[in-house]
Amino acid sequence: MTNPANWADELRGGPPVLITGAAGFIGFFLAERLLQAGVTVVGMDNLNSYYDSELKTARLDILRQAEGFTFIEADLTDADALSAIFADHKPRHVVNLAAQAGVRYSIDNPAAYAASNLTGFLNVLEACRRAEVAHLVYASSSSVYGGNKVQPFSVRHSVDHPVSLYAATKKANEMMAHSYSHLYNLPATGLRFFTVYGPWGRPDMAYYKFAEKIRAGQPIQIYNNGEMERDFTYIDDIVEGVARLIPHAAAPDTGFNPESPNPGASWAPYRLYNIGNRRKERLMDMIALLEKELGQEAVKEYLPMQPGDIQATWADIDDLEEAVGFSPSTPLSEGLGKFVAWYDGWRKD
Repeated sequence: MTNPANWADELRGGPPVLITGAAGFIGFFLAERLLQAGVTVVGMDNLNSYYDSELKTARLDILRQAEGFTFIEADLTDADALSAIFADHKPRHVVNLAAQAGVRYSIDNPAAYAASNLTGFLNVLEACRRAEVAHLVYASSSSVYGGNKVQPFSVRHSVDHPVSLYAATKKANEMMAHSYSHLYNLPATGLRFFTVYGPWGRPDMAYYKFAEKIRAGQPIQIYNNGEMERDFTYIDDIVEGVARLIPHAAAPDTGFNPESPNPGASWAPYRLYNIGNRRKERLMDMIALLEKELGQEAVKEYLPMQPGDIQATWADIDDLEEAVGFSPSTPLSEGLGKFVAWYDGWRKD
């Protein structure tokens, strides 16, 4: 196997990598990382209004300055538009990061998740099948672990008890991908991201909302009375893991035992990986670090657990390390410092 640290060598000079959700948080950083490595990228996004479109536009403005980037505004639910992208650009590697995000939003807006995360993902699978792509990498989520209590969470654990519709759609994506891997020999790799944070992040994420309210002198809402833990993973670590996996196409597990199946692998070219920081941090410790970086103390409002939330997340990433030799390592204090430096600059612009 090629040294996974030299992942760009296998992509540079070939057809463009298609990234859906390229104006989103992870999509933007992944596109930027590939472009910096000399890999051509076609970015697709529907630029929806789930959060501040100005943020998405600013990310795109940065990407458009790079050589080798093409942007197409389109929605995954538009199968014809997706087919046209494949016909025009002929990608061999696809990274599907487009989705309707947000656990709490899914409770009040379930139809948006069925459209984007189910119908949209089916269209991606169909387009990849017809084009016989070399590898489909797609975003899943740590939320699929739902009611699991055994930690750290492993891709070898069953995830049959989601506690939000968002999580259920991500679990469905994994099952849909497996069926296409089995039926059509489509190499597909699902990535369960653990609480991604950093500059240019999503404003609906807790750390971002806390920063906004602390700067404004408004109370921050702390759920489950602060008894929450998260495996916070810095954006650069997420992107490094994804980039290394793009040319590392999923392959059948020759040791797969159907009488004692490993949910993270298959007889088909299908794999699942966690990408997390391999440690859980107390929510209150994260808030204290954020207060320190902002130089302001938060006014705190303690509330009960919200429907759909998970009390704690913690990633086992042994399979990721074995596959591509990478383990996230950015300390939370360092990552929050970089976020605050960006955030204060963004607010002043």
